[in-house]
Amino acid sequence: MWPPESTPCVPKTACAPGRRVLGLYTAVVVTLTYLRRNRVQVELAESYGVSQSTISRAVTALTGLISAVLADWVPTAEDLDEDTQYIVDGTLLPCWSWADRPTLFSGKHKTTGMNVQVATTLSGRLVWVSDPIDGHRHDTHCLRVSGALSDDQTIAWIADKGYVGLNTLTPIKKPVCRDLLDWEKEFNSAINRIRYVVERAIANFKTWRILHTDYRRPIHTFPETITAIIALYFYTTA
Repeated sequence: MWPPESTPCVPKTACAPGRRVLGLYTAVVVTLTYLRRNRVQVELAESYGVSQSTISRAVTALTGLISAVLADWVPTAEDLDEDTQYIVDGTLLPCWSWADRPTLFSGKHKTTGMNVQVATTLSGRLVWVSDPIDGHRHDTHCLRVSGALSDDQTIAWIADKGYVGLNTLTPIKKPVCRDLLDWEKEFNSAINRIRYVVERAIANFKTWRILHTDYRRPIHTFPETITAIIALYFYTTA
């Protein structure tokens, strides 16, 4: 009798470790897993019984497709309400260092990555994420070029001290010649009590681990990956 009764049953996904085909459904699952958990591609290849290059091709092909399919779910700068007060902050999405891209290095964060601007409502609901810009750029510059607001709108926005000069509501910087007055300290405390919601929103956004840990794929694919995750975030939280 063949096969012998003692021969163990091998799951289909565990056989043929060098196979080159994932199937559409599995390829989507692999891509979402990669984006959500930032798992090493070799590890994913072992889990699904394929080669690392097969995983890489699936992630490359489907990341852009996800962005395109979910594009309508992504708020743009034009979607922000001119009469609504928002809280804004910037965050660095880290990546490996690249010799040909020194502009990725952020002096503020002492590491390489890309800067995105994030806006929330006063209740902490994330409503907009900007396109990424090389990490050496200051938050003020990133917000200016994002198209999110004009100079006559900024007074309605709340931000940290990094946005001083944009006519936003920011904490008062300590003058060189004196300490802050009591009312200035109270004002700063009030601003910070409001601002914490945007920091919490950023932390929730970066539970997509590929935005929180170093990006390992070629750097030219990073903006597309960020766009895909923004689309997935707003789609899944709508």
